[in-house]
Amino acid sequence: MSATIMSIIENVGLIAFAISGAVVAARKDMDIFGINLLALVTATGGGLIRDLIIDRTPPMMFVTPSYTIITLITANIAFLVMYFKRPMPKGITPIYDRLLFWLDTFGLAAFTVDGIFAGIDAGYGDNLFLIAFVGILTGIGGGIIRDVFADKIPAVLIKHVYAIACIAGSIVTVFLWRFTGNDVLCTVAGFVTIVLLRFLAMRFEWNLPTVHLQE
Repeated sequence: MSATIMSIIENVGLIAFAISGAVVAARKDMDIFGINLLALVTATGGGLIRDLIIDRTPPMMFVTPSYTIITLITANIAFLVMYFKRPMPKGITPIYDRLLFWLDTFGLAAFTVDGIFAGIDAGYGDNLFLIAFVGILTGIGGGIIRDVFADKIPAVLIKHVYAIACIAGSIVTVFLWRFTGNDVLCTVAGFVTIVLLRFLAMRFEWNLPTVHLQE
């Protein structure tokens, strides 16, 4: 994949997940350090896990300072916007919920595709399961760490077929890449698949079956 397209995808993911982490931290009444920390782990946590799996050491977040710089700049801009809008207007919660949903969705889609091509670039293109798996981990890893730090059940376990959308997008990307070799086509198809499934899950309130046991 061209360096330009990959850079755009990475920056979309970084910015989206950084804002997502900042919003979650703010809703948990964390201070500016907590907001920056949650933004950082959300934006880079999945990539860190991915790089350790594919034996890319040191991980990209430590050799590409721009990742951290973009994340922290985004987090502090988000902090200032939220800080100077206090007190929040009545009825703002649904807007934050919708914002968080779309930021999570775009970050998930961008990082899933990015993770797949990181696996391919590392020389694992013949192992479709591995590159699909690292794509999924790149997509959901940062959000899981964010939610654990924020003392929440990770969204991947409970909301809007989060992981299923990621898995579907990963499969679409991997198989299109294998059978067409067209990087742009499979990138767009995987990204759109994730965004579309997440939108449909929200619109029609799709969720996976659960079991409710009485204590």
